Amino acid sequence: MQTAKKKEHDAAWGGVAILHMVCGKIDSGKSTLTTTLASVERTKLISEDVWMSSLYPGEISSLEDYVRCAGRIRNVIPGHACSLLSAGVSVVLDFPFNTVASRAWGYALSQSAGCGHRLHHLDVSDEVCKARLRARNARGEHPFQTSEAQFEQITSYFVPPEPAERLNIVTYDEAGAVRQ
Repeated sequence: MQTAKKKEHDAAWGGVAILHMVCGKIDSGKSTLTTTLASVERTKLISEDVWMSSLYPGEISSLEDYVRCAGRIRNVIPGHACSLLSAGVSVVLDFPFNTVASRAWGYALSQSAGCGHRLHHLDVSDEVCKARLRARNARGEHPFQTSEAQFEQITSYFVPPEPAERLNIVTYDEAGAVRQ
C-alpha cells in the first residue's frame, strides 16, 4: 500500500526520480525550499553547506576558498547522486545553480543518471535577501557568515535562468509562491 508521501511524490513527479536544483541569491530561500522538496518520500537532500562545513571547517574565508573547496565537492557529487537517481531516489541538491555553467553541470548529471530534472528559481530582490542575511548573521546559526560586501561580490555572478538553457524551470516569488 502506498503511503500519502509516496502518492504525493508520484502525483508531483510521475513516479520518476527527479534531480532538483535550486538557483537564487544568498538568502533567497534555497535551503528552506530544498528541505521542503526533500521531505517527500524517496527523496534525499545533499547540502553543499553541510559538506563544506564538515570537510573544510575554518578554511573558507574568501570567494577563492569557496570556489576551490566547492570544486572538490562537485567532483564527488555526480557518482553519489547518480547512484541514488539510478535507484529511483530523487535527489535535491542544495547547491547554488546560479550560473549557466553550474546549471549545465546539473543538467548533464541528470542526463547521465537518465532521470528528469527541475530547476527551482527563487526570484527574490537584493533588498529582501540582504534583510534576511542580516537576520541570519545575527542569529549565528548558519555555518558561514556572509557580509554585505561578500553578498555583492557573489551576487555579481548570479545569472537568472533563460528558456534557451532548455531546463524545466519552476520560478518562485519573494513570498515563496510559484509564479505562473
